[in-house]
Amino acid sequence: MPENEETTEQVESAPPETDGAQEAAGSEEEPFDRARAEEKIRKANSEAKNLRERLKELEPLAQKARELEDAQKSEQERLTEQLTQAQERIRNVQQRAVRAEVRALAADQFADPDDAHAFLNLDAFVAEDGDIDTDGIRSELGELLKRKPHLAKPSDTSPRPPRPDRSQGSSGNGNRTPSDPGAIFQGIMNQALQGR
Repeated sequence: MPENEETTEQVESAPPETDGAQEAAGSEEEPFDRARAEEKIRKANSEAKNLRERLKELEPLAQKARELEDAQKSEQERLTEQLTQAQERIRNVQQRAVRAEVRALAADQFADPDDAHAFLNLDAFVAEDGDIDTDGIRSELGELLKRKPHLAKPSDTSPRPPRPDRSQGSSGNGNRTPSDPGAIFQGIMNQALQGR
């Protein structure tokens, strides 16, 4: 009987199976239950609907909170923010104006006027008072053409007359080769006429 006591102790000391393992084993054997699945889907849809309704209710409150936060900002912070935005808009307008001026001045000398402003630092042509330095742009364009002459317009812009190509067309009957289609046709015609 002592042997039975040892086996009893061994069975008691063995760890019991975890609930997760039992659920996994149960789920493998458990058949699909359509009604249960539909109930879970209905429940999830109902929760989602409630959350959407709640979100719609809370959106106006969030907007009011943003408005209150903006109202609590100091006047100086608001003005600083507005000033920064205005300066950025002014800078963008100045850049566009300088690009337009560069294109206009480069149109006479450059093959593609858009190439000119790609090689120049446009900020260098805006004075502190916002005026555009047209003379500076002209001198920089001249320097750019010296450094990169391939950007310039061709000096002779008149259309060239086409040159005749003597290798095209018929050059008489004297230079025909045996593989020439005209020579082959002529040989066929001669044979046909002689064979009559």
